[in-house]
Amino acid sequence: MTDPIAADDPVLSTEFGAEIVRQMRAQDTYGTNEKLNDAQLLAPFILSKEQKRDLPLIGTLDAKTLMRIEVFYNAIAMMIEKECRLMAVPLVHINAEGFGRIVMTVGKLVVVDRSVREAHRFGFASLSKMKDEADAILSVALELIGNYSKVAGL
Repeated sequence: MTDPIAADDPVLSTEFGAEIVRQMRAQDTYGTNEKLNDAQLLAPFILSKEQKRDLPLIGTLDAKTLMRIEVFYNAIAMMIEKECRLMAVPLVHINAEGFGRIVMTVGKLVVVDRSVREAHRFGFASLSKMKDEADAILSVALELIGNYSKVAGL
């Protein structure tokens, strides 16, 4: 089977790519993934349409998938902090069936509010699609922070 991400994928050299790799490595407290290169480390984030279709509609959320969801939003939070120098705090609450909510705050301002369902199917068609999704979330969050900077600074 071929790797879903090329070792020289241009997304890996972006600020977001570096941050999500940093977040994944931070979660590896026992060093089980230290021999993996960045592309191999991020490979579980990539799910083809066929792979998603093979997953049941209703499933149990496993710890590794939950960790990937948390890593994705932690990386976005760090990007927000780099842009505006304010601490962003992601809160991920997803039950065992894969339903829940993701909220991210900056100060007293809610900059991300997402409902989650079928979290066991979390993944992206490609690394560039993952970056596009993160960029869209980041853009909205930064716009909200710009518009409501007093609330974000509290």
